[in-house]
Formats: sequence, C-alpha cells, structure tokens
Amino acid sequence: MTPTPHLLPPPGPPSRRTVLRWGALGGTGVALGPLSACAGPTGAPGPGTLTLGLNRSLVSLDNKLNQFDAAVTVQRAVRQALTWIGPDLQPRLVLADRFEMTAPTAWSVRLREGIRYSDGSPVTVEDVDTALRMYGKVNGSFLLGLFPEMPTVEATGERTFLLRTERPVPVLDRLMANIHITPARANKPEELPSGLGSGPYRVVSANGGAGEYTLARNTDYWGKQPPVDKVRVRFVPEESSRVIALRSGELDVVDTLTPDSAEQLAGLPGVAVQETPGVRICQLFYNFRKPKGHPLADARVRHALTYAIDGESLIRDVLIDSAEAAEGVVPLALQGAVHTGTYAYDPSRAKVLLKSLDAEDLRITIMWESGEFAGDTSVMEAVVDMLKDVGVRASLRQFEPGGDILKWRQGRGGDWDVIGNGFPGTTGQALTSLQGMYGGTAEKERTRDTYMGYVVPRIERQLSDAATETDAAERDRKLAALQHAVWDTWPSLWAFAPKTLLARRDRVQGLALQPVNSYDLTAVRLEG
Repeated sequence: MTPTPHLLPPPGPPSRRTVLRWGALGGTGVALGPLSACAGPTGAPGPGTLTLGLNRSLVSLDNKLNQFDAAVTVQRAVRQALTWIGPDLQPRLVLADRFEMTAPTAWSVRLREGIRYSDGSPVTVEDVDTALRMYGKVNGSFLLGLFPEMPTVEATGERTFLLRTERPVPVLDRLMANIHITPARANKPEELPSGLGSGPYRVVSANGGAGEYTLARNTDYWGKQPPVDKVRVRFVPEESSRVIALRSGELDVVDTLTPDSAEQLAGLPGVAVQETPGVRICQLFYNFRKPKGHPLADARVRHALTYAIDGESLIRDVLIDSAEAAEGVVPLALQGAVHTGTYAYDPSRAKVLLKSLDAEDLRITIMWESGEFAGDTSVMEAVVDMLKDVGVRASLRQFEPGGDILKWRQGRGGDWDVIGNGFPGTTGQALTSLQGMYGGTAEKERTRDTYMGYVVPRIERQLSDAATETDAAERDRKLAALQHAVWDTWPSLWAFAPKTLLARRDRVQGLALQPVNSYDLTAVRLEG
C-alpha cells in the first residue's frame, strides 16, 4: 500500500527521529490506503456473535504454556480458577467461595455449591488436586516459575480442602488465579486440545493450528449467563489487516495496537479505542546460559552495552509514547515494585567501557517472536543500528507465532544473546513477577524451567526469604532490597512498560480493559 501524500516523509536528509518513526510505520504495515489493498479476515459477525482479532496465535485454550495476555480473556471464558485478579489488582473468588490463610503454610478453601462443567459433571476437590499436579509436571511453563513451590491438596470434605506448602506462600490466593481447573479424568501434563471447563462458554469448534475458535454460551453455566451468544476468535497477525477488518466490521475487537493505528481508529465513527496503564514489562533480556569467560557472562559488559541504547528515542519515535522506560526490574504499577534505576544513553561511554573490558567487536544475536509487543520489529531494527554505532554487530532472528521459540528460550534450540520478551504481571504483585523471572535455581535449570537461564544463587536466596515473609511491611522492605540487587546484575539490555491498547466497534459495550491486558467476556454485550 502507498502512504497518502500528507504522511510521506519530508524532503531532504532525514533526522534520526524521522528514520525511526518511518521505520516503525513500515514495520507495522499500518493501513493507510483503500480497504481493498490488503487482505483481511472474511465473514462479518452476526448480530449475536462477538468476533475477536488476536495478534498472536491462540494455539490452545489451556494455559499451561500458552499464557500471553489476550489469550487469558478467551481461556478464562472456558476454564476457570479458584480466584481471579480484578480491575483493582485484588483477588476475587470464582470457583471458591472461601479462600483463607488459616496458618502460615495452610489455606482453607471451599468450592462453591453446585458448580459444574459444561458437560454437566461437577467440579470436585480431586480436579483441583489433579490440576496442580499437571501444571507442576510441565517443563518450561511460565506459570510454574511464579510459584515458590506448588501447593498440595488435602481434602477435608466433599467441597472443602487445605492447600499446604512447606514454607509460607502469602500470595497463594493470587497465584491460584492462574491455575485453570479441568476434570481430573481429562487432564494431562501438557496443553489440552479440548476445551471442557466450568466457564460461561463452551467450545463449538477449535483449530489450534490456525488459532481459530468458536465459543457458544454455556446454557448450563452455574453463574450469570453472558449476554453474547457466540464468541469467534481469529488469529490475524498483520496489524494492517486487523485495522482494515475492524473498520469494515469484520472484527469487533482487536488487541495490541501501535499508537499510529490507534490514532487512525480513534477518529473513525463507530470505533472506540481503550487504553490503560499496563503491568507487563517488555525486555531485551540477556541469555544467562553463557559459559564463564563469555563477555555476556560479565555483568560489567551487560551494563556497558546498555549505554548504547537510546531508549528515549525508541519510546518517542518508534513506540510513539505508548510506553514508559523501565525504572525497575518489574513495572512500577505492580504492588510492591520500587524504583531501582534508569537506562542511560551514552554511546561514548559504552565504547570506553567495552574497550576496557576487552569486549570490543562483539557479535550478538537478538531473537524474538512476532507480535511480542506492538512495533517489535521496528524496535529491534533500531537497536541493531544503535549497537552498530558502538562497534557491536548484531543480527536478528525472528520467529513466527506458533513456532519453536520456546525451545530456544530454554536453551534447547541453539545459542543466542538477547531476546525480546514480555512478562505479564498476572497477579498484580511484584513478588510473583520477581519469582517468575529471577527465582531460578540449579534444579530448575536442569529441566529448563528458569527464565532465560537466570540462576544467581544469592538473588534466589534473597527472593526466597522475601517470598516467605508473612508480615506485609517486612516483606515489602525485603522485596525493595531484592529489586535493587537484581538491577545490579543488569539482566536486560533495555526494558520498557507498554501501555495497553485495544480498539472495538461501538456495538461492543461493557468491555472493561484491565491493567493485566485482559477483560471479562461475561460483562461484554452487543448493541445495535
């Protein structure tokens, strides 16, 4: 497609800002021309059907491994957990009507009376027990890393049980919001292709390979019936196609928009854009599996490289002010997060430090999966240019959604140096994000259940001490000290916290976008 004349770059030598901004526009393929110029999804939704266009492929309605933000909205409509994290980032009860800490290492839980799966079978204590064990057996699970330890289930009645841990886990009610319950007989230590759950919707059709699903209202749902009859889920990787399809009415909701697309859509009749501060951190995270003696195994080299990145320009000219530079190792919007430092841009200093550390002429590989965050390709290309300015040669390796990047993240696919990766704050707490990223141990690394190989024993000990502290004020003090210690290991080349953006047709009402970048489908209704 050809840009309209008023959006063409100005004549004359381009400024750095112009180059970065036009790189961002080119990388996202923003829809600026006629609707017929680009192919989009076909088939307009019916009056009772809500159609969602996702930027990443939803390969499964099970969340053991597939846990990107927008996926949670759909997965939770089919499968439910004992609790969930509400708009205020506080835990709410779902399948449980009681969830109380009765001892430092025990929580008393009671299932709601009369809750059933979409096939009519009851939700049981055995199902909860089996779910925890199946999640615990999955290698490479993002969710598994959030738990200091997986609790065990001790049945105390037909609907009651205790969740027990060896050491205190004072945020267990938040963590259990991520454990979706499935009938024990159908659960396995893997992503489940079937969609049997207790949620307000049941699965009518599923094609995990294409990322397409049709959900229908569960007429036997134990809770309040959702207003929408059917929900259709489409995988539409190209942002330009998602924008066109929303404008034409073929999609009702699209997620993970660049600011340029949001700006286009915000001015159109019949379309609304929603934005909320996010609790996700996006990082250019180092590979911590490097052998001793490798330059990137040295925190001083990792720190030196950060001076090469002009984060201010990336946010202003590529991300178009849709994000904030990270000033901590987790987003500051999370409860318990503290300011630990800032990324400074000083290419001259980067050159001097790299030379003093005998790390000149570095060659590094940066990898990421398409759609990891809005404008990802443009950010990576700009970073390559910035590294080149300090004598570092970088190459890019881009994975398509649904590919084998998980093997590479685990160190099973091959070597790499930096990964573009996002980490969501699913519990609203800094503690669990810190646990997921920085709580790696040698034991976890043997099964590749660490975050990019991050195993720093002193950090893990400090984190473990904070995570088991039952006094909230003392826990916050320990967590603050821990975050400063993590920052000093320089785990990321650069990081930022994106704002959360989506667009919807005006006929979609009741959609309340939450900081965790998901929303409750049972509250959505269609009008007009």
